[in-house]
Amino acid sequence: MKTVIALLFTFIGYSTFAQTNLDDYKYIIVPKKFDAFKNMNEYQTSTLVKYLFTGKDFNAVYDDNLPEDLKFNRCLGLSADIQDDSSMFSTKTIINLIDCNDEIVFSSMQGVSKEKQYKEAYNEAIREAMRSFNGMNYTYSGKSEKNEAITVDFRNDVKKLDASKADKIIQIEKTTEVVSSQKEPTVISKETEKTQYYKDNTPVESNIKKTEAEKPAFKSLEIKKPSAKDMWYAQATDNGFQLVDSTPKVRMNLLKSSADNVFMAKTDTKNGMVYQKEGNWIFEYYENDKLIQEELNIKF
Repeated sequence: MKTVIALLFTFIGYSTFAQTNLDDYKYIIVPKKFDAFKNMNEYQTSTLVKYLFTGKDFNAVYDDNLPEDLKFNRCLGLSADIQDDSSMFSTKTIINLIDCNDEIVFSSMQGVSKEKQYKEAYNEAIREAMRSFNGMNYTYSGKSEKNEAITVDFRNDVKKLDASKADKIIQIEKTTEVVSSQKEPTVISKETEKTQYYKDNTPVESNIKKTEAEKPAFKSLEIKKPSAKDMWYAQATDNGFQLVDSTPKVRMNLLKSSADNVFMAKTDTKNGMVYQKEGNWIFEYYENDKLIQEELNIKF
């Protein structure tokens, strides 16, 4: 009985200590990507944690959308972190709250899930871990803002402005505020019981490069016209044709390819291809890094 009472008082004391510490912080900073995961908002962990903290009356914000006072004083907030102790057969998570000095201020109970699907498993384990914050009745005490180290006042250094100029400046500032308020938000998020959604519309640098003018695949092109008297006659072979002149002498061998009217061609000194283009037979080959297109008179 004494042991039970002692444990009860220990638990009450620990809860009171945690309550006091958490009340000293104005914000809970939720990262878009926890260190335990590879991708942003993987398994909807970030949106779920923000939703659950908000539901327990904490002022939860994303790490890329900090309020102005938190930007200048990170010690106003605690960073939420998921400690992933999962094993092969179960998913186990602990929610740690870390201060600006990288010290763990609060660690939740361990949430456990036996679900096989990762999304459902982390959802259940995180919700169970967050039960540690039930009944805290969090209220920000303002303690972290009470001790301001430096106060700077430039009032005596500002020259008096002409009234008309001052009115113009004020009008410009108001106009700027209106224009700024009409901009589309860069971050869109929705955290509800059924939906955890996050989208970042912040512009990113394009990896699309300006298309450069296509360079020719060869240095130069030379077209040779055939002599009207230079007629070659096609004689069928097992793999294609041989072209002979009127002597008769074999001038070229044509080997069939997988395409119609396209042959691999070989002479005593040249290798290339023969194909039909606009009713003419073309022998195409390279000579001294120059592409040659030579028309042939072939009679099949």
